[in-house]
Amino acid sequence: VQLQASGGGLVQTGGSLTLSCGISGRASSDYSMAWYRQAPGKEREFVAAISRGGLRTDFVDSVKGRFTISRDNAKNTVSLRMNSLKPEDTAVYYCAARPDVTGATPTTGYRYWGQGTKVTVSS
Repeated sequence: VQLQASGGGLVQTGGSLTLSCGISGRASSDYSMAWYRQAPGKEREFVAAISRGGLRTDFVDSVKGRFTISRDNAKNTVSLRMNSLKPEDTAVYYCAARPDVTGATPTTGYRYWGQGTKVTVSS
């Protein structure tokens, strides 16, 4: 499966962005999907996950209430809507996929990765 992330850019503090991830090669409904991010000088961290059917989601505490993850399996896409952005959200954001049959929202063990899209939040 191949993943293609897009939608990053420069935004002011308090602004919004929507990241998109296109999935090809296999049906997206076979996978749990997640977004991770890596800020300069830091390790990559989990941001959000959504179950294969889209019924369950999970978020890192720092983005709860500000970010929303959604998916459209008919279009093989996953989105991350980011509101009330803060400078500490500045990072390269990666989408990731993990084969799943349970409907879970794992925060680790993702096997496939997109190339990343850069988000910069100015203060």
